[in-house]
Amino acid sequence: MTSVARHIFVLSLALVLATPALQADEPTPAQLEFFEKKIRPVLVKECYSCHSTQATSVKAGLLLDTREGIRRGGESGHAVVPGNTDESLLLEAVRHEGLEMPPKKQLPDDVVADLEKWVRMGAPDPRDGKSAPIRQSINFETARDFWAFRPVSTPVVPQSGNKRRAATDIDRFVLAKLAANGLAPSADARPGTLVRRLYFDLIGLPPTPEQVTEFVKDPSDKAFQQIVDRLLDSDQFGERWGRHWLDVVRYAESTGMERNYTYPEAWRYRDYVIEAFNSDKPFDRFIAEQVAGDLLNASDQDERNVNHVATGLLALGPKSLNERDKEKFAMDIVDEQIDVVSRAFLGLTASCARCHDHKFDPIPQAEYYQLAGIFRSTDTFYGTSGGNGNRQSGRLLALRDNEVVPVNVSGGNKKPKNTMRKLTSQLKAQQKKLARADQQKSTKKQIQQTKTVIARIQKQLKAARQQAAPSTRNDENLVMGVRDGARPVDTEIRIRGEANERAQSVPRGFLTIATLADAPKIAGDRSGREELAQWLTQPENPLTARVAANRIWQHLFGNGIVRTVNNFGANGDRPSHPKLLDYLANRLTADDWSVKSLIRLVVTSRTYRQASFPHDVAMDVDPENRLLWRMSPRRLEAEALRDAVLAVSGTLDLSPAEKSVVSKVGNGDIGRTLKTGLFAVDHTKRSVYLPIVRGVVPEMLRIFDFPEPSIIAGSRDVTTIPTQALYMMNSPFVVEQSREMADRLLTERDDDTDRIDLGYWLALGRSATSQEIARSLTFIDTTCEAIADDQRTQQDARHMAWAGFCQVMLASAEFRYLE
Repeated sequence: MTSVARHIFVLSLALVLATPALQADEPTPAQLEFFEKKIRPVLVKECYSCHSTQATSVKAGLLLDTREGIRRGGESGHAVVPGNTDESLLLEAVRHEGLEMPPKKQLPDDVVADLEKWVRMGAPDPRDGKSAPIRQSINFETARDFWAFRPVSTPVVPQSGNKRRAATDIDRFVLAKLAANGLAPSADARPGTLVRRLYFDLIGLPPTPEQVTEFVKDPSDKAFQQIVDRLLDSDQFGERWGRHWLDVVRYAESTGMERNYTYPEAWRYRDYVIEAFNSDKPFDRFIAEQVAGDLLNASDQDERNVNHVATGLLALGPKSLNERDKEKFAMDIVDEQIDVVSRAFLGLTASCARCHDHKFDPIPQAEYYQLAGIFRSTDTFYGTSGGNGNRQSGRLLALRDNEVVPVNVSGGNKKPKNTMRKLTSQLKAQQKKLARADQQKSTKKQIQQTKTVIARIQKQLKAARQQAAPSTRNDENLVMGVRDGARPVDTEIRIRGEANERAQSVPRGFLTIATLADAPKIAGDRSGREELAQWLTQPENPLTARVAANRIWQHLFGNGIVRTVNNFGANGDRPSHPKLLDYLANRLTADDWSVKSLIRLVVTSRTYRQASFPHDVAMDVDPENRLLWRMSPRRLEAEALRDAVLAVSGTLDLSPAEKSVVSKVGNGDIGRTLKTGLFAVDHTKRSVYLPIVRGVVPEMLRIFDFPEPSIIAGSRDVTTIPTQALYMMNSPFVVEQSREMADRLLTERDDDTDRIDLGYWLALGRSATSQEIARSLTFIDTTCEAIADDQRTQQDARHMAWAGFCQVMLASAEFRYLE
């Protein structure tokens, strides 16, 4: 290791590792979600009959219905060893490697892969007796006693004697809660700290030194409000807040799973979301367009196109293209659509009722299939070219002048053309046979048989031609999305969730527990998606506005008033300030569902503007800051961190990206027909425009806790691991941007002290102290002397030393955290 590397390594590790790590034994919401959706249903269906307390006779002393039981194992040893796939006998058994479970069949490959993934992630398992009691029957009247299912109230705003601190109604609610617990709020944050916080929260970028200085000179309420308005009006706002929403709706540009095919048109939905937030599209309209945009009236062709692009929400999910069973594949898509709609908009895990009544929330299995009927009556257009193991290739929608039509995806599927040649040859042979039969005066039966064969071949040939047809003209707008099926119908309850084991049919409809007014009626010839959108945004719906307001609060404070932002049910968190949440929900709907208006209201409160310093009394009473006695320090998300590095180095390109790398790569199977290296990018545009390919997430995003894009992620994990420090030390991206930042300092200032001070202003939003300047000068001089030799000029060595200084700044905890 060179001297300069040693200098940087020591200083960087001291700064980068100076934050607490996430507890390894604390399952994250995403991990628990994975267990509930992927693991528990398999254990219940395949294992409990022999290995649970409900079994008539427990086989091999093995209980798999509790966390303790599955880890303890049975006569053969530990069934699951968290993090160790080699020692987990459950995996050996489901692979049928010696042990065989289930004994008479082998589980599908994707199920085995899910179990392996679960063990690798530490086998997170909530079955410890602390979860909500399993629901035995559903009494909706009693169930509505639960806070989330009550109507949104109009709470009385508390009075406060602290006029200066009670600047808004938000402050009055918070102050009342603090006073009830014997606590007081923190003082205001320093102006420089506050403006840095505001810039990152609203646009995901650091303020310039000039912007910080301007507010430090005039930190008045009026000046602050002007900055808020300017940031809300900037194009960067939609890029920041649009990315928040893309987390929720599991945005990605490939199918994931065992055949990972690209989604070259997914970028259109990404751009739709960014523009929706920039234009402050009313959130109820935002919901309607994503659920039923194709069914909404449009004033012109442009609006029609936007509405169709919005329905990409329902097409972007992961898909098991290797699935042989078409009905199972279709019902898996339906389940994924129910999951994203119910959790994104309602904060309910409705898809947990696919196999049985929901174990914890008042959602009967029958009502799951009422929703399923809506989406089973909907055609989903997700693309992907056929062949190469893709058994479930789909189509796209072409937006033409006077119509929107389904089209096939070109590329990669030669099978239909081969089939066409064979069928054409067969057709000619049968036609010749028919001609000979006429000449030879064959029997009517023989002639009819030949005509029947010809008709069948012609039908097969027509289908093959449709599959082999090119997608469309090169200049045509292709989109992912949905539209109503040809014959909307109700669907049947599926026994244990098995796609082909059907019980009685149930009419399309909605969840009773969230229906507090007359629900829209679904006409027999409609899927019911437009009515679903109307139901979701009914003023009486107890969940939609609460969930939306809670998400906004979460992105400004680090945690929601309800911390489990995707789960308002019995297994979710309880609101820390229930009256405040209802107040915010009411303000959202009263202001025409304006997201920007609610953000403006929150950030102008004194609660938002508090300092983040801890003090002993409050830490003893409320160590998690649930009562909001201060602003909790927060680490920047991966995208904000990358964008900030580019911004301070002076290389950030703020122009929006055109399309996506994936759209240029085109259709294909990643890792088979497409190499993963094709998705590497070196552009300096904002991180929201990086390709998000399932299984190939950009390195910096992945290392800094970007959520798994197959999972509906309402909140992100925040870990501190050695890999992050090593990335900031060794990554070519960080090294290059450090050099660019050094060039900027050396160019824009003539004096070394001024250069150091500029580095602090750019990276940290403040001036350097005299001690920091002295240490930095010593570091630069010492590093320069250490690396100067016959091979390097003094100028080269000095530039490397300054680059080392810049890299230390970028690797510091203060750069990565908001106070």
